[in-house]
Amino acid sequence: MSETRALGLLFGVHALFLLYGISQLSISYHEATVFFEGRGVLHWIVQASCAVFGQNDWALRLPFVVIHFASALLLYKISKPLLKRKMDRLVSVLVYLMLPGVSAAALLVNEASLTIFLTLLFVWCHQSQYRTFSLVVLVASLGVDNSFAIFYLAIFFYGIATKDRTLFVLALVLFGLSMSVYGFDTGGKPKGYFLDTFGVYAAAFSPLLFLYYMYAIYRIAIKEKKEILWYITFVAFTFSFLLSLRQQLMLEDFIPFAVIAIPLVVRVFFNSFRVRLPRHRRWHASLLMIVMFSLSLNFTMTIFNKPIYYLVKEADKHFVYNYHVAKEVAQWLQERHITHVYSQDSKLQLRLRFYGIGEGEMVELREVKEGASEGDDFLLYYSGIVVAHYRTIDKKYDTLTP
Repeated sequence: MSETRALGLLFGVHALFLLYGISQLSISYHEATVFFEGRGVLHWIVQASCAVFGQNDWALRLPFVVIHFASALLLYKISKPLLKRKMDRLVSVLVYLMLPGVSAAALLVNEASLTIFLTLLFVWCHQSQYRTFSLVVLVASLGVDNSFAIFYLAIFFYGIATKDRTLFVLALVLFGLSMSVYGFDTGGKPKGYFLDTFGVYAAAFSPLLFLYYMYAIYRIAIKEKKEILWYITFVAFTFSFLLSLRQQLMLEDFIPFAVIAIPLVVRVFFNSFRVRLPRHRRWHASLLMIVMFSLSLNFTMTIFNKPIYYLVKEADKHFVYNYHVAKEVAQWLQERHITHVYSQDSKLQLRLRFYGIGEGEMVELREVKEGASEGDDFLLYYSGIVVAHYRTIDKKYDTLTP
């Protein structure tokens, strides 16, 4: 099979997983806030998509799926000069697509997808004949998100290392502008969050892959040629851990710059694998199989997450609970011809608004946390487990609505 066909097959299978994932999600409160009350780039992206394709989950998430695949394609192009063999490049793309953090960014309304895409676009343009355009991308990223401050810092160090005066001067200016426009949160009491940071990274990469990732970044630092991808990743990775010794960070600002180093990690592994005689490769082959199994398991749990409700004591402790329930509640209300409700849960109220359920005073939507089902209650089951129980109250008669 040709490399292009193999890449297309990989993208096609991955797209099926993501489409299934979208079908299982509801809009979250954060996403609803971006959609209705946002003012930034994300707001205009989701508003434009829903204006074209209708106000639904598919239109809400489609732009980020498209950006996700564009980023994967850029990663593949960037990996060509780094990985000479077809299999290595395909493995690099496969690992990237299966990272739990990357898959989550592809399904949710968030800045991480844009951050990864613009970073990879800059790197690809910088590596190719479009170096002038890479500077345009660098400047344009200032208007996207505050997380690019760490990116500018990395480019500054890379510019110094390569003696690229234009690059390090521009990066320094952009870093200063980012700090002045967005600032940097240093509030709170000094407290170590090193282990928390380690845990979040491990969840974003899958634990075993993250351990090898750290080894690969360290090995490149002391022994191998340092590419621009390494500078971006190393600076983001190092600063996130150093700052976590003092304060809790929004790691969504750092992880996008860490995941782009997957081609370097793959190169370190296969270089180490191939310098050994075939009979001495068993340990590396076993490591690869274990890491890929762990990564596959984490990816599967990210997409097919509803059975995990069996393992949590309370439904709202599920890691995807904030992206569940609302769509089904709205469908239940619409089936009963209820278009306006009042809920004490203001977050749920905003989420229901996305599905066409407005705010009203005549019917109250009340969550039932304890007690048996009565009348026409709504009980939502995921994998046989009750995850939500709601009841409508007619405020006019103070009885259950018929």
